[in-house]
Amino acid sequence: MSSGASSPDQKKSGCGLLGAVFGGTKKFWPRRTTSTGSLPSQHGSLNDVDSPKRIPSVGHNSKKRRGSFDDLDANSSVSSQPSSSRGGPKPQQKCPPNQNRSNGHNTKKMPPKEALGISGELEMMIAEHQKGRGGINLVRASSGNVMVHSSLGNLRQPGGSPYTYTKPASNGKPEEHQAPKNVINFSSKYSNSGMGNIVNKKQIENGEKATGGTSLCRALSCRMDPEELKILGNEDYKNGNFAEALALYERAIDLDPSKASYRSNKSAALTALGRLLEAVFECREAIVIEPNYHRAHHRLANLYLRLGEAEKATYHFKRAGPEADPDTMSKAKLVLGHMKKCEEAKRLKDWHTVLRESGNTIAAGADSAPMIFALQAEAYLKLHRPQDAVTTWENGPDFDMDQCTKFYGSAGNAMLLLIRAQVDMVAGRFDDAMEAIQHAGRLDPSNREVGVVTRRARAVSNARARGNDLFKEGRFSEACVAYGQGLEHDPQNSVLLCNRAACRAKLRQFEKAIEDCTAALNARPSYTKARLRRADCNIKLQKWEAAVRDYEILFQESPGDEDMAKAFFKVEVQLKKQQGEDVSNLKFGNDSLVKIQSDEHFKSVTSWPGLSVALFCNKPGERQTLQFIEQLCKIYQTVKFLKVEVEDYQSLVKSEVVGSLPAFKIYQSGSRVKEIRGEEHESLECSIKEYTS
Repeated sequence: MSSGASSPDQKKSGCGLLGAVFGGTKKFWPRRTTSTGSLPSQHGSLNDVDSPKRIPSVGHNSKKRRGSFDDLDANSSVSSQPSSSRGGPKPQQKCPPNQNRSNGHNTKKMPPKEALGISGELEMMIAEHQKGRGGINLVRASSGNVMVHSSLGNLRQPGGSPYTYTKPASNGKPEEHQAPKNVINFSSKYSNSGMGNIVNKKQIENGEKATGGTSLCRALSCRMDPEELKILGNEDYKNGNFAEALALYERAIDLDPSKASYRSNKSAALTALGRLLEAVFECREAIVIEPNYHRAHHRLANLYLRLGEAEKATYHFKRAGPEADPDTMSKAKLVLGHMKKCEEAKRLKDWHTVLRESGNTIAAGADSAPMIFALQAEAYLKLHRPQDAVTTWENGPDFDMDQCTKFYGSAGNAMLLLIRAQVDMVAGRFDDAMEAIQHAGRLDPSNREVGVVTRRARAVSNARARGNDLFKEGRFSEACVAYGQGLEHDPQNSVLLCNRAACRAKLRQFEKAIEDCTAALNARPSYTKARLRRADCNIKLQKWEAAVRDYEILFQESPGDEDMAKAFFKVEVQLKKQQGEDVSNLKFGNDSLVKIQSDEHFKSVTSWPGLSVALFCNKPGERQTLQFIEQLCKIYQTVKFLKVEVEDYQSLVKSEVVGSLPAFKIYQSGSRVKEIRGEEHESLECSIKEYTS
């Protein structure tokens, strides 16, 4: 990059396209890191580090906001759900130098570590580690007999590392380095846990606390030379130990902040941990130090591509020199084209096109772009599809708000918070919505749309709180009015609709309660409490068929819920009684094996929603198998166990395609799903667990 060229990172108005898409802002958009998902790292290689094409990981400071619905239980008082809080970034533990410590009551001054030599430093570190664990016997380490504790070295660690390295397809191989002869190399092998490159949140949080383990032990032995720290960090990175690699790179930067390669390698580790915004910052620093650093330009371009910043990605691809990849440059152009279509569609309020083009943008390479997920969520809200809006938002990336403000600017982050607040409102997370919109107002006080959403959110939140208080006091008519006032501002708010239905059910206005529940389910089909409430109201009106339809869905969602199964059974019995069927032999729970009496009996039982297991056998049946089934009957109360004696029901043997005897047939809501040989008892129980979980 020539000195005369102006970088888009340095232009305050550099994001013109995204500014047009998001209401004129010139800044970036904040995003959410994946919770269970993966954040792929593009295949630009680092200095001395192979960079995987995709490293599924969980962002270090990622916390999905799965707030539960704040609604009323018709049989209890109302309680507000606590709001979920966004976790801030966890501080990275750097490789600390050993501190002199006293052991026991005879305290004496310890010599400086420079005078201890390698064996002395290792002995001190191991002793302190044992004391921290509460150990009594300390491991003695000397230059002639090094005994490294298994949690500190690479010894005896079956699956010790929570990360596994997948060999990347890189354009260039990393330069191989040999450790100096005076460095004690305990082991260059890392055992892996077989999880690929998956990095979950707990592993990241716990793993970063353990950065003083293997690599720190070796770092001590190499006297903290920054270049040697980088080499050790590269080794950890290649073995999938990204948190340890990050700590080593940070220590190298502390010792020598003038090396661009340390910053670039740190960016790689941050990317692998899902911390893309911080990775961008480090790449920028590397380029400031060394403007013509091709690998840093290439890595930054890949990061910008994933974040949906196609213009900036193209800029840095052009300055990546031999590191540039024509395929990724083509992706950047494709993403830019889809983004322009999104811009035009939003201007025309063509929300269907916004959905289509935003999906194309993600597929083209912007898989971690927060503004794309925000656009999708906004489009779903405009199309009155709140369920899809919530799902889209929760599947999107999630970054720390301070990092977002630093990266996207105040106005851009405020716009993201504005959409997040609206999603929280339809999800019933009222406290979270108010927190988000107030934060947006502080970031961008002049934004008129923020003011409009703030007033609406406050009105809905206050109506919900007032209605809840009235419900607790038993003033159900007044509570209905309060919820209705909130619905005037947000007519499709599923929580307010369900809460008003609870009030109307208390007032025995079951038809109106059913209408509210239906409206809530139209907005959010997965709203379990609204479906339960509607089923209960239909039961009160003796509309058994309608109640059965709701319970069928509820039972499919929770097949192992015994209370749900009991309620479902009672409703089914009432429906069969209404239809004139004989229900005298029907009972809930299968504490014993049910012997089939006829073909119709078999078809009736297996057609019921839920799981049925039929044993086809000769008379009287194998004793060991029958005893095993009797035990299963007592364990799995929601499963129906049947016995079919084939001599009496040859028609069933033929229709159910029974082969060798004895044989088990498993049925799920009337459909035959699996056949198991009669002697495979363990396989049968595993299958039952699978279908009822």
